[in-house]
Amino acid sequence: MTQLRPGEHMAAEISEQPSVLAGLVERRSGIAEVAEKISQNPPRFALLAARGSSDHGALYAKYLIEVLLGLPAGLVSPSTATLYGARPDLRDVLFITVSQSGGSPDLIEVTEAARRQGALTVSVTNTPDSPLRAASELGVDIGAGVEKAVAATKTYSATLMALYLFIDAIRGGKGEDAEKIGELAQQTLDGSVEGVQRAVDRYRFVDRVLTTGRGYSYASALEASLKLAETSYLAARAYSGADLLHGPVAAVDGETAVLAATSLGRGGEAMREVLEAVGERGADVLAVGSAANDVPAALRIPVAPTVEELAPVLEILPIQRIALGLSLARGGNPDNPRGLLKVTKTR
Repeated sequence: MTQLRPGEHMAAEISEQPSVLAGLVERRSGIAEVAEKISQNPPRFALLAARGSSDHGALYAKYLIEVLLGLPAGLVSPSTATLYGARPDLRDVLFITVSQSGGSPDLIEVTEAARRQGALTVSVTNTPDSPLRAASELGVDIGAGVEKAVAATKTYSATLMALYLFIDAIRGGKGEDAEKIGELAQQTLDGSVEGVQRAVDRYRFVDRVLTTGRGYSYASALEASLKLAETSYLAARAYSGADLLHGPVAAVDGETAVLAATSLGRGGEAMREVLEAVGERGADVLAVGSAANDVPAALRIPVAPTVEELAPVLEILPIQRIALGLSLARGGNPDNPRGLLKVTKTR
């Protein structure tokens, strides 16, 4: 039996993402059919439930729903239903549960409870025959294929892509801005190789990392923090750029590495003040995104430009490779981080 090299699965799955994303766009008519059922009976507001990387996808969807659909949206706490038995009135509410595996008991239970309370439930999952899909009235299949590495890569970007296509279709869009996402993803991976290696060489011995972003890119900051923590065991913390200035910036000094998701658009523009502030405190700033060359930073990894709503799909790609590279450089195996399983079951 051939012995796999550490990180081999994660590296392969990162490289698969251009084709996975392009495939989702090609199959968007199926997602549009689900969206049409929601458009026929517009909800009062939307709620989203998720855990782990999927929770960051849900936060991204929250921004999409509030900005593109003009609806209030919130992230639910599953424990209010599973542990405390709360049963709010959810009539005329769109309830979206995001889970790559579709197997976490708390997400299944909170979805079942929401459906009983009158919500229109939709699962967004990579496992269309999962218990979560059975618990939901409607389902969106992200279609990323089997993911063998514990750290989510292609399932994360595919979740973002599916959520974008779904929410865009609810507002009547045809996914035109995503037409070239596969090509842009490949450009991003190909064009960031040297920048990723420089980042790995620069930060392989760092002990403390802050990740930050604003707007749609806040989800990227959260996902970056999780990836660095679970693959390289770094003490990584994520903050909205706005929140970072409201107190945590006091802890920033010359020993702090800051990874900033900075893409073209209002969120990226708002990050300039943040990065100026952390730079003044001596932080070593790595900017990743389509606006990376336009902000103060010690190291920059530009990303192919796209509409701001789709920036998180692309800017996370070099960040995943940084997490992979740092893990290997620090002697780890990101395919099997210590103490982690592919499916985490909570209640």
